[in-house]
Amino acid sequence: MIRRFGEPVRIGQRYRLRPGAYAILIRDGKLLLTHQAEPQSEVQLPGGGIDPGESPLQALHREVYEETGWNIARPQRLGAFRRFTYMPEYDRWAEKLCHIYRARPVLHRGDPPEEHHTALWSSPEAAAEILANDGDRMFVMRLFGLWGR
Repeated sequence: MIRRFGEPVRIGQRYRLRPGAYAILIRDGKLLLTHQAEPQSEVQLPGGGIDPGESPLQALHREVYEETGWNIARPQRLGAFRRFTYMPEYDRWAEKLCHIYRARPVLHRGDPPEEHHTALWSSPEAAAEILANDGDRMFVMRLFGLWGR
């Protein structure tokens, strides 16, 4: 069973499945996160939707680069969670199936090419406080032994 986070499911609302791949990126004891300024300001694990014909790992590499400007190596799948949410940038209600990976940022290629994204570094403890969604937060806290403290 995959754990669910976020808003309760709205009765009568139709949701479109949106699988995605997201990464906990660790380098020198810090996490590489992304700040998305629009459509609402929030800090997230880098990643996003898996496009048709794309594998989860292809999506992970593409999305991490687009949102942080970094290339990654050695992704390892940690698990998944679901959340039901409205995605204003697509004007769509979605059931997001979020696959979480651990990886290492290895090459900084420049600023994030995706508009409204800024890469930022954080300690695991600070990330657990500032990440916008509970599923991301849980995976970070479990990975770093912060869960249940």
